[in-house]
Order: sequence, then C-alpha cells, then structure tokens
Amino acid sequence: MTASTPGSADVAALSFEQARDELVRVVAELEQGAPTLEESLALWERGEALAARCEEWLLGAKRRLDAARADAGAAEA
Repeated sequence: MTASTPGSADVAALSFEQARDELVRVVAELEQGAPTLEESLALWERGEALAARCEEWLLGAKRRLDAARADAGAAEA
C-alpha cells in the first residue's frame, strides 16, 4: 500500500463503513502474506488504526442509543 493509494486516506476522516471495508481488505492481505516484513508491519499498523476508528464509531453509536433510551425513559416518567 503506497501513500498514493485510496487506502491511504486519513483514518479519522473515514466513515464506519469505509473503515470496516478497508479493515476487511487489510486482514485478507495479511492472511495471504505480504512479500516483505516492512509491508506486513505497515498493513498491521493500518489495520490497528482502522480497528480503532471502527471502535470509535461503535462507541459513539452506543452513547447515542443510551442517550435516546434515557430521554425516552424520562419522557415516560
């Protein structure tokens, strides 16, 4: 993966779906075995960043759901 490939986009700017899809591709590449150790490490690091981004999105979604449930509970009381 080079700096000019679409996969090199800033992880923080990716949507959940974009990060998840790229993470799937990275894992598949790692499973196939990269030609060099350096490429394997770069893929691993990218995968870690993508996984963290997905987790950020999921935690944000959970917070929104929790807030919506709390608001619904307060409206019923």
